[in-house]
Amino acid sequence: MNDNGSIEHTTCIYRGHSIQFLDGVWVYSDTKESVASFKDRPCGLCGLGNTVEGHDGCLGELKGLMNACCGHGNINEAYIQMVDGSCIRKEDAHSAIKALRGRKYEEMQT
Repeated sequence: MNDNGSIEHTTCIYRGHSIQFLDGVWVYSDTKESVASFKDRPCGLCGLGNTVEGHDGCLGELKGLMNACCGHGNINEAYIQMVDGSCIRKEDAHSAIKALRGRKYEEMQT
């Protein structure tokens, strides 16, 4: 924290990309592009962009689910939300995604 009380040079991960807080704005660490202006940047893990429908490229549409996220390289961020509102997270979600997507998904994760 600087003398003005603001945070400088904080780093995080967004969709598998390193991002940092610089001069009051979240930017991608490698390009310094604003995260807000490039929210749909391809996944930092598999390199695929979102589908036309807005799904993670590596997942596509998973039938019978409300929504899901692969975690973009961070298993702790993976989740699946069921139509009934229940949710599974982390390794359980990652395992379920692998089972639903099969070999194609596993190959993308390596």
